[in-house]
Amino acid sequence: MQHYLTYLNNAIKKHWTKPAFSNFGGETYTYAQIAEGIEKYHLLFDACGLKKGDKIALYARNSAEWGIAYLAVVSYDAVVVPFLPDFLASAVVELSHFSECRMMICDSVAFDMLKADKALLDRLNAIENFTCTVNVKDISLLNSECKKCEEAATNLNAAFAERFPQGLKPEMVDYCKTDMEALAVISFTSGTTSATSKGVVLPARSLSANLEFARREIPMCEGSTIFSVLPMAHMFGQTFDFLFPLSGGCHITILNGKPVPARLLAGLAAVKPFMFLTVPLVVEKIFKSKVFPTLRKPHMRVLMAIPGINKIILGAIRKKLVAAFGGGLTTGVIIGGAALNKEVEDLMKKMDFPYCVGYGMTECGPLISYSDRSTFVKNSCGRRAEPLEVRIDSKDPRRILGEIQCKGDAVMIGYYRNEEATKATFTKDGWLKTGDMGIIDKKGNIFIKGRCKNMILSASGQNIYPEEIEDKINNLPYIAESLVVGRKNALVALVVADYEAGKKDGLDEAAVNKIISESVQGLNKELPAYSQIALTEIRVEPFEKTPKQSIRRFMYS
Repeated sequence: MQHYLTYLNNAIKKHWTKPAFSNFGGETYTYAQIAEGIEKYHLLFDACGLKKGDKIALYARNSAEWGIAYLAVVSYDAVVVPFLPDFLASAVVELSHFSECRMMICDSVAFDMLKADKALLDRLNAIENFTCTVNVKDISLLNSECKKCEEAATNLNAAFAERFPQGLKPEMVDYCKTDMEALAVISFTSGTTSATSKGVVLPARSLSANLEFARREIPMCEGSTIFSVLPMAHMFGQTFDFLFPLSGGCHITILNGKPVPARLLAGLAAVKPFMFLTVPLVVEKIFKSKVFPTLRKPHMRVLMAIPGINKIILGAIRKKLVAAFGGGLTTGVIIGGAALNKEVEDLMKKMDFPYCVGYGMTECGPLISYSDRSTFVKNSCGRRAEPLEVRIDSKDPRRILGEIQCKGDAVMIGYYRNEEATKATFTKDGWLKTGDMGIIDKKGNIFIKGRCKNMILSASGQNIYPEEIEDKINNLPYIAESLVVGRKNALVALVVADYEAGKKDGLDEAAVNKIISESVQGLNKELPAYSQIALTEIRVEPFEKTPKQSIRRFMYS
């Protein structure tokens, strides 16, 4: 296995003059400019007295500059601590304290939140051996009480010119490393406090194992284009929307901000990516708003029942969808982060849409399983990402549900300064407990059925996995999303109504509510007695979600 920084080192040298990063609608940086930015950061780190193994917080929105800062930290042998921009500033400061960060790199939006509360900024500066807060946009200082840091930042361009009087050349670049156990990333799983948020400690071997697998299994051509919309601070986006394409000489266009439909579609049309990484929610929204309303019209139902005609209709829809994703999907749409709605997936498979579903978790940096779209089996999440080992903790893994567990180079060292949580996450024989329940077929395809902690035990002793019921509820008319919870030995469906869709069909809120209630109760005919819905609660506001768009279930129990 080759160190992930060796791949990036070679890519920068080989593609020196080619575009590497672009901010959508903004600046473009070549591979040479990435190298220049890295060297300037290194000069600043040196001047501030940072050493190998020191932690540096990265708190900013997705951007090309974020990517340069990240590469500068890890190539310096420091440890990057990336925070999602949605994290509260107060939580970021506390987690920076907890992880002993010596510097913070952030954007102007994040810094405005920090300085809005002087006590918060004072708390940040009070971290032991903390040096300064750096603007990710131009490597200038936003806040510092260190004269050496201030002088270094002020004279950064002059120091760079002195270090490289003839300019930086490809042959001068050397980020190659050999220590696979060196810490690379501490990734916090939520933005609350150090008491409740777990910092996943990932060594170089974890990133290297993921990158090695991706380069071997995911087709990519040098000079290909990527449209990156996933949070770069999250391991899914960090590894596969950033490190992987960069290692192959790709040009990555980065969407700054949330992927609202208009900007998302405009970006896909402009970039024409060879693959597109996304979460199920984005794909499901496209199908629910653009595809299902058409197919559910009475005359379309009739036509779809006619052999031959249905293939022509699906072919036309497929063509429009592929065009909407930019038209250049040679590798396809790779979906991860949560389960994909079965009705959506059934339709994608029928029309031969280029897609596959992968599975992973931060603790594996992140990949656990994946199959190329040519071999991907519907409703699965692919096969294990070799050389990672995967097992089902069950007497009969093909038929009886058990916890999915894994072992290998991709697996984390543990949780930062949390021995109790680390111990609880590993079995006695050293396998990582994912917390997901599933089965595995004879060909190695993994099928996830739900989360261990989400399981509801019925009054009759039956195990109920609410995700399976929610998948059916979400396909009912005028339902945006749902959550099934257990209350007083009964199942309650919490449903977010899609009043906008109802309005388009000439229905008021009362009519939409009536249809939802009747539809959910009607669904009980398809469910076993022990998993039927006793009560439906209709909501207006969407559920609170994690960065990968999973519902924060604990808030609604």
